[in-house]
Amino acid sequence: MEELTPAQLNALVSLLDDPDLEVKNHVRGKIISLGAEVIPFLEQKWETSFNPEIQKEIEELVHDLQFSLLKRRLIEWRDSEDRDLLTGLWILNTYQYPDLDFEKLNAEMHQIYFEVWTSFKNDLQPYDQVRIINNVLFNTLRFSANTKNFHSPGNSMLSTVLDTKKGNPITLCAIYLLVAKKLGLPIYGVNLPNLFILTYKSADITFYINAFNKGLVFSRQDIFNYLEHLKITPKEEFFEPCAHLDILLRSLRNLAHAFEKLGEAPKVEEIQELISILENQ
Repeated sequence: MEELTPAQLNALVSLLDDPDLEVKNHVRGKIISLGAEVIPFLEQKWETSFNPEIQKEIEELVHDLQFSLLKRRLIEWRDSEDRDLLTGLWILNTYQYPDLDFEKLNAEMHQIYFEVWTSFKNDLQPYDQVRIINNVLFNTLRFSANTKNFHSPGNSMLSTVLDTKKGNPITLCAIYLLVAKKLGLPIYGVNLPNLFILTYKSADITFYINAFNKGLVFSRQDIFNYLEHLKITPKEEFFEPCAHLDILLRSLRNLAHAFEKLGEAPKVEEIQELISILENQ
């Protein structure tokens, strides 16, 4: 970041309501070039400014800087070797909550894992292992499907789902998946049309789990029946584990759909930008 003195920064901000559009755009460009490190200064200026025009400009600048940071983080995540799921969901979460700390999310997820782990025994059969996870997540901790506000953007925000205990199929599956992974279980996401589910898939056994329906266990034949009911031709990918990238893409598409329902076109455009970052790998 180019070093500017507080006086120089103050002078720049004071020009944000300049009637000359060229001056204003130059100032905006200059501030944007300073990067996310300038956000705390801008927020402070917003609080002390009595000029609504400048406050509005500052809000837009802060959003642009935060969105640029999010895009940079998403590119780094896409290009990382392991594409850690929790990190990816945290990056997505910062779209609505830019100040959300990864460690806070990590600690909350660890607490859920700990609750499951204390009830868990590794020598149990797969179905019994899943029964225990289901019991802790859906009975003890009371996670459930957000059927009332199914299209709310909050359903795609892990922090909101952890707070409200209500989510859509993909966020509930993600919580389940993160816990199962820590327990060392062969549980993965499955990209089924209209419904995201999980599969328990080992050398000896394969079955499916619907986290949106309290961890209901079902079979490959049930998926065939479901697809037949929707008049969708079965494809192998509807039965097989998907990658973390697919989970993030599906979460972003859900979010775009939620903003579309709310008529928030600029947000839909921004989410489309994030989707194209992940698609251009």
